Amino acid sequence: MAENAAMNGAEWLARALASTGMTHIFFVESTMRRTLLALTDLAVKPVLAHSEKAAAYMADGYARVAGRPGICMAQSVGAANLASGLQDAYLGHSPVIALTGRKEPSFQHRNSYQEIPHAPLFAAVTKFSAPVDTTGELPRLLRHAWCSALADPVRPTHLDFNGLQGDVIELGQTDAAAKIETDPRPIPVHRPIGADAEIERAAKLLLGAKRLAIVAGDGSATSGAGPEILALAEALVAPVATTLGARGIIPTRHRLSAGVAGSYSAPPANRIVYSADMVLFVGCDTGDQVTLNWTVPDVATPIVQIDADPLEIGRSYPNTTGVVGDPKSTLARLNQLVGRPVRDTGFADEAARIVADWRDSVAALVAKDTAPIAVERLCAEITEALPADGVLVADTGYSGIWTGTMIDLNGAGQTYLRAAGSLGWAFPASLGAKCAAGPRRVVCFTGDGGFYYHLAELESARRYRIPVVIVINNNSGFGQNLTGVHRIAGNRPGRGEELIRFGPTDFTQVAASFGVRGIRVEQPDEIAPALAEALAADEPVVVDVVTELEPRAPEPWSPRR
Repeated sequence: MAENAAMNGAEWLARALASTGMTHIFFVESTMRRTLLALTDLAVKPVLAHSEKAAAYMADGYARVAGRPGICMAQSVGAANLASGLQDAYLGHSPVIALTGRKEPSFQHRNSYQEIPHAPLFAAVTKFSAPVDTTGELPRLLRHAWCSALADPVRPTHLDFNGLQGDVIELGQTDAAAKIETDPRPIPVHRPIGADAEIERAAKLLLGAKRLAIVAGDGSATSGAGPEILALAEALVAPVATTLGARGIIPTRHRLSAGVAGSYSAPPANRIVYSADMVLFVGCDTGDQVTLNWTVPDVATPIVQIDADPLEIGRSYPNTTGVVGDPKSTLARLNQLVGRPVRDTGFADEAARIVADWRDSVAALVAKDTAPIAVERLCAEITEALPADGVLVADTGYSGIWTGTMIDLNGAGQTYLRAAGSLGWAFPASLGAKCAAGPRRVVCFTGDGGFYYHLAELESARRYRIPVVIVINNNSGFGQNLTGVHRIAGNRPGRGEELIRFGPTDFTQVAASFGVRGIRVEQPDEIAPALAEALAADEPVVVDVVTELEPRAPEPWSPRR
């Protein structure tokens, strides 16, 4: 077919998506069947999920690993469920594009079966959402949705196709070239360097600080700025803390690594950042989680902030000197200006001692060789087992805290993906991540509470033979909430625990019912061989690790204590 020959919307859409190098899309029946069949002919695999939310999570995981848009689809009645699945992609700055159908205009505002307005559903979770009324509009609107998803700040977009299953758009004709972009690039697609005057001013301030701490955020991870951050940290002898989403941007065992800051933190990072006389935020949104409700650092602390989004500069800290630019390219220039100055190492030495002392304090739990299994021991085993180029996908809540504080990453090849707040996200997201990861191994870390949300996707993992290792911290309850329940119940033993306890469940039996291999782990010495077996398998494997509800994850240090 000639590039500009007339074709129907389904053929155009399939060819346009395939031209981007996309390998998978994620959907729930019944939607855009003609497009899905055409994509199959073009070697793009449609992945049928069991819920719209799971399809959105899969597309999210795919996008975060690929650094390119992930596509999810649903018919008209599934639009509300698909929109709810975009919350994590929106908060996590992931370029997901959602495609939905809607009933034709003659059906609107007439109590049509299962039909509600879609625009309000997507308004809060996308940066661009538009109806596609005719096939002629499809090329222009899809290009805009694609470019909008990739542009800073990276976030989901949505197109609402005319027709219950998008079929009106599929059946219409267009003679537009089946191409979305002329220069395929991963995010960030644009890398503007901050203004020289701003960078020079920032360099002067940073060189003048005696106790400088760096906090690298999710934007730094998206930008791939790890090497530049580490080079600057070494030049200025400055400890580096990160957001949870930027965990592993530098080697977590590096002498200058302070750990994750904020509310999902082990004690060292907050102590170090709070005691700094200046903080450099790089690609960091300075929200409540990374700053422990804007107490770390103190609101009066002098700040230098580098961010691609000018609206983030000084959003939460008034004493801010800002540089607007891509973190990686701007830091490269900043490093040139900073050079290799002679610096006092006192603050970095102090920070290293704080980190070392904390590691010593948990060493006994990391080495614990008796049952019940300590989660610290489980995390240490995952650290050892994760391949040098492995992808670790963590759920929210305690799964985020455990992995963000107790699993070490090499900062050079390994990737850490975390839920931005949606419990249950990790398992479907890990399937999408694996679809984009090629030969790289993917490990999902979730609790039993999170796994229950989408365990039906075990069937999807088996059907498509997606070789993800699913590690379940199986403690028969919502462990993160135990302390709060006890406090409200007056710390009376057992009272209120029915609010957060469930199970017990043997997830190897659940996995077997879906035709998926499961390995039950009840003793610490069983963890390493189970992980080795699962990572060697060319199929999905559930590693069901039995722990207790009571042990607490590391808690953040707070200046208010």
